[in-house]
Amino acid sequence: MYSWKNFAATTAFAVLSGTTAMASCGVDAGRVSIVGNEFPAIKTVAAGAASCAGLDVSSNLTADHQKINVAGMSGDPAEYTSAIIANSSVVALINEDVVRPLDDLVAAHGADIPKNQLITIDGKIYAVAFMANAQTLAYRADALEKIGMEPPATYEDMLAAAEKMREMGIAENPIGGAYKAGWNLAEEFVNMYIGHGGEFFKPGSAEVAINNGQGKAALEMMKALTAYMNPDYLTHDSNATNAEMEAGNVMMMNMWGSRMGNLMDDEGAEPEVYENIKVGAPMTVGGGSIPASTLWWDGWTVAKNVSDEDATATFLAMKNGVSPSILTDETMTQAVWMIDGYTPGPVNDGVFAAINMSAQPYPMLPFMGLLHTALGDNIGDFLQGKESAEQALTDIEAAYSSAAKEKGFLQ
Repeated sequence: MYSWKNFAATTAFAVLSGTTAMASCGVDAGRVSIVGNEFPAIKTVAAGAASCAGLDVSSNLTADHQKINVAGMSGDPAEYTSAIIANSSVVALINEDVVRPLDDLVAAHGADIPKNQLITIDGKIYAVAFMANAQTLAYRADALEKIGMEPPATYEDMLAAAEKMREMGIAENPIGGAYKAGWNLAEEFVNMYIGHGGEFFKPGSAEVAINNGQGKAALEMMKALTAYMNPDYLTHDSNATNAEMEAGNVMMMNMWGSRMGNLMDDEGAEPEVYENIKVGAPMTVGGGSIPASTLWWDGWTVAKNVSDEDATATFLAMKNGVSPSILTDETMTQAVWMIDGYTPGPVNDGVFAAINMSAQPYPMLPFMGLLHTALGDNIGDFLQGKESAEQALTDIEAAYSSAAKEKGFLQ
């Protein structure tokens, strides 16, 4: 399993070690087809892979990547030769047996890949990580100054600040959030539940254990936040929520560190807005000391159902896509890169704060994806007042247990 203590140490080394010389891709034949999310850092990686001469490289970068990557890698040959994934989604690909262990390719072509980037599961390398991520606070410094408050350190502070902003006419709906029904909404519950000190499963088993006081408290805090959000919050993913902040409508939100560069640049917003957007540490909740956030890595895989030629081409192209050569003044701020030569900037402060505050990694368990789906499908009714928190938690556990039995995780 991946160690975040190792990440913190090796990142510090990478910051001090400077840029290494770029090697050639070392391959001039083969097909490379990439599927992944669409935010700037991943676009940079895909462009780096596409810069390998002689290769047929294509990419499909979309917010719906998790809905299509398994199907797109299940054919023979696979439509996609590589999926860019995170610590949650790699497990689903392994469960469906559509990605190959990379040990032989690492031995042949990856001796220079730092060990902290090699993601090992059950003794086999399945992915190469290239960036860290976490959801942290983004806020309008000018709005907080007007109400005489510091950046919120807790979700309770955020609610108090939001009420003052509404009372003073600064913003009717000052809080933003990626609360789109489905994956995004589930992730917000995961963050909030961890912040309340909850455990997702009974120790040593796949039996779900969220129907408790921490689960109820997590739901109730989420609902309290929605009272200060755009009424269409269940349709807002990260892109829509960022657009709301850039439009000057949102003053505070929990957002991915990889999105902060877009928020703080001079594109898409008026100077009054982008000059006042700042990054803060992840918030705590309910008197806890653990951030209500999760640590993530993003990395790349190689499909199982492709020829050895295409697998080698994909490995070397993706390796080039995360080489020090991709780091420029423009790309440096796109992520907390796990790459030699990376120098952190203010936009990355939130992710480093999450690491320093001992934020927990997203659970990399074979059955966590089933719970994530059940959460995303069943929280919306509670937030809209259609059922109680207790009923929502009961529905979530029932949906998860049914899926877990179907997959063989539960008897």
